[in-house]
Amino acid sequence: MANRKEMSDFLAAVERRAFVQTVYAVRREEIALDIVQDAMIKLVERYHDRPPAELPPLFQSILKTTTTDHFRRETVRNRWTTLLSALGPDDGSEDGARDVLEAIESEPGSPQAESAADQVERSQTMALIEAEVKRLPARQREAFMMRYWEDMTLAETAVAMGCSEGSVKTHCSRANHALATALKARGISL
Repeated sequence: MANRKEMSDFLAAVERRAFVQTVYAVRREEIALDIVQDAMIKLVERYHDRPPAELPPLFQSILKTTTTDHFRRETVRNRWTTLLSALGPDDGSEDGARDVLEAIESEPGSPQAESAADQVERSQTMALIEAEVKRLPARQREAFMMRYWEDMTLAETAVAMGCSEGSVKTHCSRANHALATALKARGISL
């Protein structure tokens, strides 16, 4: 059973990584902050009686579910907002009609505002990057993912990998070089 200090220490340790991970998913910092806070509250309310070793996977599961719930709510909200605004009061135009396309315009910079070609290109590029990351040697991939995906510090990564900070730097440098070379060969410049 995690005591208050253990729970507090866990939440403090995971907060930054969870925030970065969620910003990457939802693309808006204020929404990501709300999602992370909701996930932390759910963990404390529902699982305060669990041992500290069980907290990391529970929290990741809660965070993922909370993020998915956000996207579901947004989809429903956008659908109803679009329908209601298209049927709403007169906008002052000569014929009293509203332009439905204007009503459903997405916020600039959001994934919905991208053209279909941009979305396809971005997803293809991400698939290529993921394929190249999978091809990295295990230690390089491990260091790369911890440092750049999970946003762990150099010291945290070294402890997690059971090696020195210098080794982590070497693994990350080699991974970066290998990825840059492989992606450049495929026509992708980062």
